[in-house]
Amino acid sequence: MKVVFVLFDSLNRHMLSPYGGTRIPTPNFDRLAKRSATFDKHYVGSLPCMPARRDMQTGRLSFLHRSWGPLEPFDNSFPELLAKAGVYSHLVTDHFHYWEDGGATYHNRYDSYEFVRGQEGDPWKAMVQPHWERLREKYHERQFTTERREYFSQNIINREFIRDESEFPSVQCFAAGFDFLERNRDADNWLLQIETFDPHEPFHAPERFKDAFRTGWNGPIRDWPRYGRVDELPEECEELRANYYSVVALCDFLLGQLLDEFDRHDMWKDTALVVTTDHGFLLGEHDFWAKNRMNMYEEIVHIPLFIHDPRKPEAGGQRRAALTQTTDLAPTFLDFFGVAPAPEMEAYSLLPVVEQDHALREAALFGYFGGAVNVTDGRFTYHRYPADLATQEIYQYTLMPTHIFEPFTPEELKGVSLAEPFGFTKGAPVLKVPVTDRSPMYNVYGPGAFIENDTRLYDLQTDPGQERPLEDEAAEARMTRLMLGLMQANQAPPEAFARIDVTPTTAGS
Repeated sequence: MKVVFVLFDSLNRHMLSPYGGTRIPTPNFDRLAKRSATFDKHYVGSLPCMPARRDMQTGRLSFLHRSWGPLEPFDNSFPELLAKAGVYSHLVTDHFHYWEDGGATYHNRYDSYEFVRGQEGDPWKAMVQPHWERLREKYHERQFTTERREYFSQNIINREFIRDESEFPSVQCFAAGFDFLERNRDADNWLLQIETFDPHEPFHAPERFKDAFRTGWNGPIRDWPRYGRVDELPEECEELRANYYSVVALCDFLLGQLLDEFDRHDMWKDTALVVTTDHGFLLGEHDFWAKNRMNMYEEIVHIPLFIHDPRKPEAGGQRRAALTQTTDLAPTFLDFFGVAPAPEMEAYSLLPVVEQDHALREAALFGYFGGAVNVTDGRFTYHRYPADLATQEIYQYTLMPTHIFEPFTPEELKGVSLAEPFGFTKGAPVLKVPVTDRSPMYNVYGPGAFIENDTRLYDLQTDPGQERPLEDEAAEARMTRLMLGLMQANQAPPEAFARIDVTPTTAGS
C-alpha cells in the first residue's frame, strides 16, 4: 500500500464546489470528488493548528487537558507506529509551527522530512536594517510593524524574497512532494504527507490567481485580517476576502498538479489519497474574522474530507453521511497498512465507511483549551461555556511545558503539582500547571482570547447559518448527556466538568 496525505490549513469547506461553493472555481476539488468518497459530516477536534495536529497524529482529543504544545512522551504517533511496522513516512511541509517550541516534537516522528521556508512569520530571511519607510508605504497599517520577533515584520521581510510563482512556499512544497513520488513511486509501503500552510493568512498568492477576484482596491497590501470583530470598511473587507479566494484558487491548482501525477502514472490503482484541512476560517460571517475569539461556528469546525482507497474504486463520486472528525485520521492511516490502532486511541478507521456508509459515533466533541466544550450530533451543535472564563479553575496537564513560542515561565511553574497518571499517559504522572492571566498563552490561545462566551444551542436543520440560538430544554439535555459521555471517554479531569457546571455521574442518565 502507498498513501498520499494532503493537509491544507484554514481551507473553508463551504467554498469548495463539491460542497456547494460557487464563489471560487475549484475544478480540481471536483476532480478529486469523482475519485473519492466525500465526507459530508467531518468535524474538527482540538483547535487551532498544533492541537489539531496532535489529534491527527494520536487519534485522541487533547483540548480538555492541554493547549497548544508538543507531542507528549506518552502520545502515540501514527507515523511512529507505521515505522515499527516497516512502513516509511515522509513529511513535506511549509508549516513553520512544527519548528517552534510548541510543535518541535511532531516532525521528528516521520522517517524523513523537508521544511520549505517563508510562510507567515517563519524566521527565515535575515535583514538587520530593513528599509522600513519604503515597506511602511507598501503594507496596510494593520499588518505592519517594525517590532522584531513579530509575525508581521518577519512576513514583510520574507516576502521580499518571494517574487516568482516558483518561489512561493506552497508551490515549492508540492514540488518537493512530486520529487518524492518520482524517486519512490515504484517502491511499496510508504506514506507521503504533503502539508501546506495555505490558505492560512496572510493571503498571499501569485498575481495570476488574483485576476478573477479583482476588487478595484488601490490601497496598500491588505491580505491579513485581524482576529476579532469586523470593523473595516466594506471595500477593505472585500479585498481581504478576495485575497483569501486567490489562495484557495492556488490550492486548487496545486491539487490539480497532484491529480495529474496520479493520472499520468496510473497511481489510482495502487495509491490511496486523503485530502483535508485542520479547520476553517471566518471571513466576516457572524461579524467576525478568523478563529480563536468567537463561538465555534460551522464555518470553523465543519471541514472537508476526501478519501480515495484504491481497493474501493467504486466509492469514487459517492457521499458519506457518517459523523467523523480529525482524530479518525490516525487509525485510518494505520488501517491502510493493516496496523492495529494503539489502545489509547479513541477514534475510528474510516476505511469501512469508505466501503459502505454507516454510523461510527452518535456525537463528536470539539473545542479550544479554556473555552467552551462543544458537541454535535450532525444536526444540533451545542456550545457550553463556563459561567466566567476569567475565574474558572483550569489546569494544563503536560510533561512538555512549552507554549507556542516559549517554555512555560518560572512564574507559571511555581504553582505546579504532580498529578496522578491518566489512563492515556501509560502510567506516567504529569505536571498539573495552573492557568493564570499571566500565562503567555492566556490571551492568544487561552481563556482570555474569547469575545463571545455565552452558551448556545443551534439546530442546523432549521438554522444552517447558526443565526438563531435555540431554546429547547429537551434537546439541550440530550446534547449535554452526549457531551458528558464523550468527556468521560476522553478522561477529562474533574475540573473540566465543574467549570461548565455539569456532574460526571449524570452522563447516560
